Amino acid sequence: MNSQLVLSVLDGLPMPALVIDQADHIIALNAHAKSLFGPGLEGRHYILTLRQPSLLDAIEGTLRHRQAGQARHVITGPAREVTYLVHVNPIAGEGQQGALCVFEDITDAEQIGEIRRDFVANVSHELRTPLTALLGFIETLRGAAKDDPVARERFLGIMEHEAGRMNRLVRDLLHLSRVEAEERVRPTELVDLSAIIAMATATLKPMADAAGVVVRVTGLPGPLKLPADADQLTQVFHNLIENAIKYGAAGKTVTVNISRDPRDPNLRAPAIKVDVADQGEGIDALHLPRLAERFYRVDSHRSREKGGTGLGLAIVKHIINRHRGRFRIESDLGKGSVFTVILPDA
Repeated sequence: MNSQLVLSVLDGLPMPALVIDQADHIIALNAHAKSLFGPGLEGRHYILTLRQPSLLDAIEGTLRHRQAGQARHVITGPAREVTYLVHVNPIAGEGQQGALCVFEDITDAEQIGEIRRDFVANVSHELRTPLTALLGFIETLRGAAKDDPVARERFLGIMEHEAGRMNRLVRDLLHLSRVEAEERVRPTELVDLSAIIAMATATLKPMADAAGVVVRVTGLPGPLKLPADADQLTQVFHNLIENAIKYGAAGKTVTVNISRDPRDPNLRAPAIKVDVADQGEGIDALHLPRLAERFYRVDSHRSREKGGTGLGLAIVKHIINRHRGRFRIESDLGKGSVFTVILPDA
């Protein structure tokens, strides 16, 4: 095979690729393959570089039987594992034969598939528990408790609670789906952030009073105009303040502080920062990186008892991403937590 032509073809491929001859030696590889496996591979036996059994079997089948094959090849990188689907095809020319191996990075596709499977499993689990309870109580009301008014009222109250839980879950799933669909579309309408926060605080005042929590808004006075989706930002601050009231200690204060940064280092632009701080138990640092994941809970039982669906912070994160902002969580055990929203200033 014309080595210059082979090298030219390999260099034109946008992914790692190499050629193995009939004598089992690597005779050519492109720059992407050299970056992946290192330099100085020309002339080496392929087994010394490609050591994973499934790939070796695919190459063997191609070299000996002229059969195209595929195999997964996993490489452990400094930050994460990278998975390749290796396409192995027979090639021939000028009386020589060999195998062409092309490495297709399928890491993201596999992660998406795993996220989808986890999502379906989580939704099924979240719905199965209240549905099982409802079916059990319906059966009981038709049988043993049919003529017991006290039991009937108690069971109907529990059924209402479980039905409300399913309704909140479906509502949050719809919100999350809508936010994700709009995430690449940046809002352009100017809205007053201080008015949005004031509205969220006023809406949640009865809940705060019942919990014995005082909500204070401090910092910059309004109006504070910035490009945003008013409904979505209302949802963000409603979720954050509601969580602070739920998980903050009774008799304590939830502080919503608004400030302006002339140049935020992450946004590299002027920004408005809103800190929602509670004085609750705090969150172990182990959980902080995962708090905004779908269905992730620090205390699953407590979250469900308080009506949480495990989707609130995921919705917050996607809304802030749509606004090209940043979301940060800080917490100290025994001292409380601070949830920070950073938005580009108009």
